[in-house]
Amino acid sequence: MLPPAEASQAAERARVLLDRLRELADPDNVAGMARYGINSNGTLGVSMPALRGLAHELRRMRRTRPGFVHEVAANLWASGVHEARILAGLVDVPALVTPEQADAWAADFDSWDVCDQVCGLFASTPFAYAKVGQWTAAEAEFVKRAGFVLICALAVYDKAAPDQRLIDLLPLVVRESTDARNVVKKAVNWALRQVGKRSPACHDAAVAIGEEILARHPDVASARWIARDALRELRSDAVLARLATRG
Repeated sequence: MLPPAEASQAAERARVLLDRLRELADPDNVAGMARYGINSNGTLGVSMPALRGLAHELRRMRRTRPGFVHEVAANLWASGVHEARILAGLVDVPALVTPEQADAWAADFDSWDVCDQVCGLFASTPFAYAKVGQWTAAEAEFVKRAGFVLICALAVYDKAAPDQRLIDLLPLVVRESTDARNVVKKAVNWALRQVGKRSPACHDAAVAIGEEILARHPDVASARWIARDALRELRSDAVLARLATRG
C-alpha cells in the first residue's frame, strides 16, 4: 500500500488521464465500435493508438515507481470508463497484480475489447495458467472468454513454455465448443488456432482436436463452426509454410 501522499498523487494522475481521455472522445467512433459488438456504455470512442500513446508515458515509470503506476491503474479501472479500463490493463505492473485483482477485473468485463486487451496483462502474471483453468469453466460469458484469450496470449508470448503445456489446454476447447454465445465461441476458435500455429507439434495436436470436435458434436452448430474455421486456417498453405520453417 502506498503512503497517503503518494496514493493521492496517483489518484490525481488518474484524474488527469481521465480528463485527457474525455478530450479525445469521438462520438462517431462510439457508433462505429458498437457495430463491431463493442459495448457503448461508458465508451468515449478513443482510438487504440491514442490509448497506447498515453500508456507509453506511464509504462516508462514501471521500473522506478511500480507501486505508483499500479495505483494509477487501480484508479483508472475504478472509474468504470471503457477506455480508462483498457488503459489500466496497458499500464499496470504484472508483478503487482494479484489473483484477487484479476478475478475482480474479469468479473467487471462487459465488452470483448476490454477483455482482450486486459488479458495481455494477466498473461504476464505467474498465475496465468491457473486462471485459464478457472475462467474457462466459468458461466459468465466474458470471464469464460478471458480464459480462452489467455490461452491465445500464452501460446504467442510464453516462449519459455514447452509445447506440451499448451497442448494440455486443448481439451478445454473440446469441452467448451458447444457454447454458442458469440463472444465465447469466437474465443474458443481463436485459442485453437493460436495454439495450432505455435509449432509443428502444437499444429498436429490442434488439428486432431478440430477433428475430434467434428466427430463428437456433428450436430452442434457452434462446434462445427469452431472446428471447421480453425481447420481451414491450420491447413492453409500459409500456415503450413510458416510451420515448415520452424520444424
